[in-house]
Amino acid sequence: MDLLSNLALGLATAATIQNLAYCFAGVFLGTFIGVLPGVGPLAAVAMLLPVSFYLPPETALVMLAGVYYGAEYGGSVASILLNIPGTPSASVTCIDGYPMAQQGRAGVALFSTAMASMFGALFGVAVMVLLSPKLADFALLFQPAEYFSVMVLGLVAASIVSSSGAVRGLMMVCLGVLLGTVGIDVNSGETRFTGGLPQLRDGISLVVVAMGLFGISEVMVSLRGATQSYAGKGLMGSMFPTAAEWGRSLMPAIRGSLVGSFFGTLPGTGQTVASFVGYAVEKRVNRRRDQFGKGTIEGVVVPESANNAAAQTAFIPTLTLGIPGSTTMALMLGALMIHGITPGPRLISEHPELFWGLVVSFVFGNVFLLILNIPLIGIWVRLLRVPHSYLYPTVIVLICVGVYSISNSIADVWAALAFGAIGYALRLFRFEPAPMLIGFVLGPMMEEYFRRAMLLSRGDPGVFVTRPGSAALLAVAALLLLATVLPWKQWVTRGVSAAPSRGQG
Repeated sequence: MDLLSNLALGLATAATIQNLAYCFAGVFLGTFIGVLPGVGPLAAVAMLLPVSFYLPPETALVMLAGVYYGAEYGGSVASILLNIPGTPSASVTCIDGYPMAQQGRAGVALFSTAMASMFGALFGVAVMVLLSPKLADFALLFQPAEYFSVMVLGLVAASIVSSSGAVRGLMMVCLGVLLGTVGIDVNSGETRFTGGLPQLRDGISLVVVAMGLFGISEVMVSLRGATQSYAGKGLMGSMFPTAAEWGRSLMPAIRGSLVGSFFGTLPGTGQTVASFVGYAVEKRVNRRRDQFGKGTIEGVVVPESANNAAAQTAFIPTLTLGIPGSTTMALMLGALMIHGITPGPRLISEHPELFWGLVVSFVFGNVFLLILNIPLIGIWVRLLRVPHSYLYPTVIVLICVGVYSISNSIADVWAALAFGAIGYALRLFRFEPAPMLIGFVLGPMMEEYFRRAMLLSRGDPGVFVTRPGSAALLAVAALLLLATVLPWKQWVTRGVSAAPSRGQG
């Protein structure tokens, strides 16, 4: 009965004209900004944060949340159409979304993205409503050793995602981890691997790496291969999946939502890890695993459902524990504190209208997102009609503007161009850049949690195997790695072919 009364309170808060209007505005602006290369949810929320100062706390949080998950969805549009992820988590969508667009099925990919995003978001909202206190308590039990093991599992999963093979994927992950060490060591204050360049003291920007590896290199590859225009095939009339594709999408959406809901509740992981792990799991359990990376609809549904489920459940540790799961969530905490509200375990009891109003607004916001974006699919697809002689220079300019706007540094623009050249060379030698990006994201966090765990254990590395949670996660990572690297199928085939038949012997 308490649950129903809480939901009724949330409905009364979220269904006001003011909150609905700002929710729609947030979703619209977030989607529009998310589509632009180089501008993700962090930049979108940061740009609109000053507006929230003049709004009531409930309205401000509802609007910023709409901007947040609207931008997460918008990032997948550029991933599918141009192979340019608007957000790091959308880089997984490139793997199958862009090949679908090349096959003339951009409309189907975008429609599937919208439906999977809606499903994952509603799944995450249901988890937040039913299991928020328990999941918050579970996440609170995680110590640095468990977080380190989660990062290891994420890196192993990232190597499996690579379509070029697990060994090449591991090499790219290690390269990404090495790039993540560039900059000032947070513990000693010493600069590492900067080459004496002051521009690298703060490390390499994630936006620079992502836009260079995926955006600029894709333009270079397309120009080299003289890609034929496939625009015009995926218009509004052909945006609906077939009946078989509908059936094949249900279980991947459920599995992706489960993975996303789990990782969303863990501070420091979030959508990027959820998308990669969800895709890796689906690639192992799906019967059509051989089609992954070639433009299968399951490869679009899984990362999008995981991404949006994690985007919703990321509010659980942020609001109930006061622990931001990402930089964007840190901005949400800042908005609350500006209004005099302290996030933490007492937030639900002291400000129930804010918490439950935000939860119910997620439902309204994702309905707005679906209604808003399905009619726009035809417009997004028609971007492919633009001649490449106009499209590619425009893409390069937008990437450079987006990279420059992060810190107003021309050095970041040159770095993005350099990573574009590196990404182009990697593609020539059949190295997938996606694992490199996830290694770059998780590497610094893994190092930080490793040092914390060693500090708490007084230098004893056995803490990673003596704690049950950490040991279980490392065991899963080891089994996953062995199942991928070792040629089990070849051994079985050789064993069967070597076994004597009944008529022999």
